Amino acid sequence: MAPVKPLVVTAGEPAGIGPELCSSLADTPYASDIVVVGDASLLDDRLQVVDTPFPAPVIHGQPDPANAKTLLDGLRHAVEGCLAGRYSGMVTAPLAKSVIADSGIPFTGHTEFLAELTNTDLPVMLLVAGDLRVALATTHLPLREVADSISKEGLTRIIRILNDDLRSKFGIDEPEIVVCGLNPHAGEGGYLGTEDAAIIAPVIDALSRQGLKLRGPLPADTAFTPTAGHKDAVLAMYHDQGLPVLKYAGFGHAVNVTLGLPIIRTSVDHGTAFDIAGAGKADAGSLMAAIKLAKKMASN
Repeated sequence: MAPVKPLVVTAGEPAGIGPELCSSLADTPYASDIVVVGDASLLDDRLQVVDTPFPAPVIHGQPDPANAKTLLDGLRHAVEGCLAGRYSGMVTAPLAKSVIADSGIPFTGHTEFLAELTNTDLPVMLLVAGDLRVALATTHLPLREVADSISKEGLTRIIRILNDDLRSKFGIDEPEIVVCGLNPHAGEGGYLGTEDAAIIAPVIDALSRQGLKLRGPLPADTAFTPTAGHKDAVLAMYHDQGLPVLKYAGFGHAVNVTLGLPIIRTSVDHGTAFDIAGAGKADAGSLMAAIKLAKKMASN
């Protein structure tokens, strides 16, 4: 069932595969459920489009920083529309952070930009592939900085956001969450690191006493297996602890979800693919999965 209000889809970096992915939606049942924000000259004319013409010529595979401001204005339109209730949620095609930064606009990423626009101080990344959901306690950090960035306070807030959004946006009444340890074998009783016992375990114990259904810290090499029992989500401590499993399970149809926002936001699990832009090789599977999931979340 389509949501009462349409989803808004931002077409992303114009020199990448975003516009052609969006155009491919014109031949799918999703076309009637979406409004696309982008340059109408790059999009199928059967789609509903909020036209944001780019000032510089768009050449496949050759991004131009002169188009960055228009791209961000499109994102602002999408967020404002969601906050105002005109759209039931937003789905984002990929953009290139470096291109926007090269324009002179401070920009660290989609998620951070959306968090700023919605006054959200702690967005949480969740990736979804079918019934597998993997959230991250830390995201794009050098590995040597991960341990120092994990604190009791921060981990408590992340788990609460994950639990709350599994309930409100995914419709899961009592989410069961498996929490990974940071170190091999979850620290092996302190022989392989102290963070698991000193930081992660006390947070799990405290939140469990408050009624959350948590298990862990479990070694990451078993947390995803059937032996870990039923789980509605796994919380990994760092990017490459959780995402290899998720992307192996759902490559091509995985979805990136931003939790903690006052709006629904899903995104594709891939980049701009400048090397194949305009060649007719782009696979819209992840974009369609992102739209399908956003519709389901909106219905919750």
